Order: sequence, then structure tokens, then C-alpha cells
Amino acid sequence: MSTARLLGVSILCFLLVRNSESVSDDVSALLAFKRAIYEDPLSMLSDWNSKDKDPCTWSGVGCSAFNSRVVTLELSNSSLQGFLAPEIGSLRSLQKLVLDHNTFMGPIPKDIGMLKNLIELNLSTNQLAGPIPSEIGDMPKITKIDLHANRLDGAIPPEVGKLGSLLELRLSNNRLTGIIPASNDSNKESTNSNDQIGLCQLSQLTDIDLSYNFLVGDIPTCLQQIQRSSLVGNCFHNNDTSNRPLQQCENEINQDPGKDSHTDKDEQKGLQEPLWLLILEVIAAVSFLCLLTLCTVIGLRRCRARSSGSEDSAPWTRAVSWKENTVISIDDDHVVNVPKISRQELAEACEDFSNIIGSSHETVVYKGTLKDGREIAVLSLSVSLHCWNDYLELYFQKEEKMARLSHENVAKMVGYCKESEPFSRMLVFQYPPNGTVYEHLHDGEGWQLSWPRRMKLALAIARALRYLHTELQPPFAVAALTSSSIYLTEDYSPKIIDFERWRHLVTKPGLGSVNGGSVNSIADPRHKRFMDVQANTFAFGVILLELISGRASVSKDTGDLVDWARKHLEQPEEFGKLVDQRLQRQSVNQESLGIVCNVVNLCIDPEPSRRPSMSMIAAILEEGIEASAATLMRDSSLAWAEAELAIS
Repeated sequence: MSTARLLGVSILCFLLVRNSESVSDDVSALLAFKRAIYEDPLSMLSDWNSKDKDPCTWSGVGCSAFNSRVVTLELSNSSLQGFLAPEIGSLRSLQKLVLDHNTFMGPIPKDIGMLKNLIELNLSTNQLAGPIPSEIGDMPKITKIDLHANRLDGAIPPEVGKLGSLLELRLSNNRLTGIIPASNDSNKESTNSNDQIGLCQLSQLTDIDLSYNFLVGDIPTCLQQIQRSSLVGNCFHNNDTSNRPLQQCENEINQDPGKDSHTDKDEQKGLQEPLWLLILEVIAAVSFLCLLTLCTVIGLRRCRARSSGSEDSAPWTRAVSWKENTVISIDDDHVVNVPKISRQELAEACEDFSNIIGSSHETVVYKGTLKDGREIAVLSLSVSLHCWNDYLELYFQKEEKMARLSHENVAKMVGYCKESEPFSRMLVFQYPPNGTVYEHLHDGEGWQLSWPRRMKLALAIARALRYLHTELQPPFAVAALTSSSIYLTEDYSPKIIDFERWRHLVTKPGLGSVNGGSVNSIADPRHKRFMDVQANTFAFGVILLELISGRASVSKDTGDLVDWARKHLEQPEEFGKLVDQRLQRQSVNQESLGIVCNVVNLCIDPEPSRRPSMSMIAAILEEGIEASAATLMRDSSLAWAEAELAIS
């Protein structure tokens, strides 16, 4: 009897511990959901406290009376703006997810398929984009799916046909394309019925609405009995309902790279070639490769002959690789809109190159004044002639494209210098004379940067990055975005100067090394460009933290600024602990502080793919900060004075 009692107690303890861990998982998932919300004007999530281990009292959350697991999450019409966090899939006991009539953006996370107990899913009337994940077919208990009035595109996943309990499916007012998946339609060839998926498998489905999409093909026989109003506004072939205008259908189909699987199969059949033609193509390809190899060998021999012939008349230089002997034409007409400035003129402007304001092993930055009175910064490459090759020269020419950058908060390139005797490669930028953001925040007393002025800087930098990342093709990423690379004009307008770009060129393994004498790659691959843009987003979050706190990104007192700030960013009630002590408390607008802190959370997300674009971040700041500034102007006479200082 004692053994049985001991076993019962052990099982009870195990269940209690397991249930405690499960509730803890629910809390973590809900807090991740909250972090992905960057605007909550109705304070619906204000009582979601990370220190509270019981989420059952939180707004919108419902729990099971049996085990305290979260079973419902209902936040309809809550004016929430943000993204759906993938961690939502960790709410394993969730039965009802209702988030309609908000402003959720981005894709529906694939993790939603982990909600095996979900009965109702309502994400309608949001701004969700991208395809419907096929994992939506992994929820066996679901009876209602409502995704209407979003921006979803792609095909309807046939995996929906696995949802045997589904009664209601609403996908209207999206941009869905392709055919309606119906694998057991009488018009289709039938194989093993157990393997088939598609809407015709849903015997209990009684309410379906696919209207106002861009669906094509024929309406499956199994759906012929549904109301015609549920199919209007598409591009079907055989229905008697009202389709979209033909021009709209053609435009959408032409934009859809996937089109139809049947078309792909027909094209593959048409690509089959006779054997003799294939052999002929192989012979031609081998002959071409042999000819190309022969030409290359002859070209290399001629280059070596020229090199040996010139040794008698030219001074000795180090041996160069075959890559460096490759002739690349450098056309000054390519940069016809950029003035070419002589080395002598720059020497006079920079006091015979004695006015150094920055230097590294690879570059030196001089400050000077041109004859017309313009203040300039001259970036000179510390590279000797024997280390310079045509690939670096080509990259130098590519970098001159910075002259085409045209934004009020990006420092304009005003010229370049390219001379052979003495060897010189220099880029000339306009120079804002009022120091950097770093100097004002960390080297001075900081009093000149009031809260309105700091918010003005945050907005301007965000707009500049939006221009660089979204309005330029390909996107332009700042090599090292820090508060030290943001210079200020006399009226405290920021100007981004990318001095570090060349230092990164000659030190990054992927781009090459001047010291090593070769350049492995010039054009950044797409993945690297994506990562550089995401790194800019993270760096912008760090700059926002510096503006808020007045602390450096790394210091002896706080260590890493991001690590120090994370614990305060988790709770809105602790945002005030981030604020620079030098600012007068009454001048800090709490609404704008909350908005900026939420933006910081988005920017410093450890997963780069989850960081929003600068276009979205700039829009959030424009709407939030400018709105809060208007309120501040109305309610505070002190703010008027500070704003006047920020503008003057």
C-alpha cells in the first residue's frame, strides 16, 4: 500500500512540474507575441507582465480551468499594429485565435501548423501578406478559418483538404492566384483516394467564400452548388458569375511567376530533343571550350612577353598576378557629373594635408576649405602604387556612384582625385562643421541635444536609411553605421558620411585585401547585401538607444548598451529608466518614448530576417513621433521653447 501511495505522489508531482513548465511556455510565447506588436494605442497589452507567471488574467487571454493552459487569445478590434510572432505556435493548447480588425503585417508564420488543438482561426481584416503556409493543413480540429480582407497571395494550399472537420473557409478579398485545388474532382484523374488532398475532400464544408481574388481555371464540380456570390471577382473560365475585367486578370497572371503546373509540364515536354541534336550540342560545347582555353594560353604568353620586355626600361616592381594584368578600361566619362579635383587644389584646401581629422591603417581623412568657401572632408586611400590593381581601380570607379546619392541627410560627394604622380586616389565629401552625434552625446555635456531635437535626429536618420535601402537599386548599405558616422550641420541636421566603406573594402575577407595584393570579389552577392541592410537596421536601433540614454554603445559602466537595455525594454513601465539623466524629465514625451522603445525592440531582434525594413520603421516613427510632438506642442509651453531651439 505504501509503494502504491508513493507512486501516486510521484506521478502527481511529475504532472505538476510538467504543467508548470507548460504554463511557462505559454507565458514566453505570449510575451514574444507582445514584443512583435509595435503599437498598442488602446493599451490592450499593458497588463501583460513578464514577472507575472499566470497569464490567465491578461487582457484577451483565456485559460483552461483544468490545467491553466492558454486556450483562447481574442484581441479583435484592438488597433494593434505589428507582426505575428512565430512563437505563437508554442501555445499548444490554444483552441481559439481571433485577431481580426487590427493591423498585423508580414507573413502568417509556418509555426501556426503546430496548433494541433486549434478550432477557430480568425485573422481577417489585417494587412497580412505572402502565401498561406501549407502547414495550415496540420490542424486536425479546426472548424473555421477566416483570412479574408488581407494581402495574401500565391495559391490556395491543397493541404487545406486534410482538415476534415472544417466547416467554414473565408479567403475573399486577397490576391490569391492559381486554380482551386480539388484533387478528387470528376474532371481530374483519380489515383489512391487516401493520398488525395484538396477542397473536394472537405465533406463537412458548408460555408466557403473565395470571392475577389485572381483565381483561374475551372470551378471544380464539387463546388458548383455553392452560391455564385462566393466566387465573383475572379478570373475563372467556366462560371456564370461576374469575373474581374480581363485586363486585371492578364496583368496579375503576367506578374505571377508560378502560373500553372500544367503549363510547366507542357513546356518540359516541348523541351525534349532528339539524341543526335544533343550529341551535336555536346560536340559544339567541347570545341568552344578548347578554343577558349587556347586563346587564354596565347594571351597569357603575350602578357608575360610584354612584362619581360619592359623590365629593361622600367624600374623594378613586385611581381603581379594574372588578374592584375587583366586590362580594365577606366572611363572618366562614367563619372561625368562628379568634378575631378586636382591633388594640388586639395593640398591647398587641406593646409598641405596637415589638417587630419581621422586615420586608420588604410585611410586618412583630411578637413579643408575649397576656394569657393565650402568645407570638405577628403578621404585619401593609403595604398601605394605597387599594391594597386585594376580591380581596385574598378571598385574605386564603382564607389564614385556615391555622387548619385541625393538625400538631405546623406553627405554629398562633391568630387574625386585620381592622379598617377604622385599616386593618389581620393574622395571628397561636403563636411558638416558641427561634429558628430557621438561627440555631442558622449564627449560633451549633451545639453544641446534636447528631447525634441533627439527625436528630430531619429526621424531624419530613419528617412535617410529608407532612401538608401528602398529607393536605390540595388540597396545601398552603410558600411559602418554608428553615431560617429553621423555628422551635424549648424542647425543640427544629420548627414551620414560613409568613411568606413574603403577601410572595409581592404580588410573584409570577402572583398579582398590590398595588403594581400588581390581582390577576390567586387560585387556583393544578394545574401551579403541583405545581411548588410539588416546590419544597418540593427545599428539604427543602437543609435536610437544612444539618443534615448545618452550612453555609448560600449562603455566601462554599462558594458554592451544593447545587453544593458534589453531588461528595461521588456516592460513598458521601465522605459523611463532608459532616459538620459541630463534631460529634464518633464521634457521627455512618454508617448514618443514608448514608440521609440518599441522600434528599438524591432531593430535589435537577434534574428535578422525578423527585423522590419527601414521603410516600415520610418513610417512608424513618422506617424508616432510627429503625432506625439503635436500633442506636446499643444500641451506644453516648455516644449515650444525646446522645439524652437531644435529648429534654430
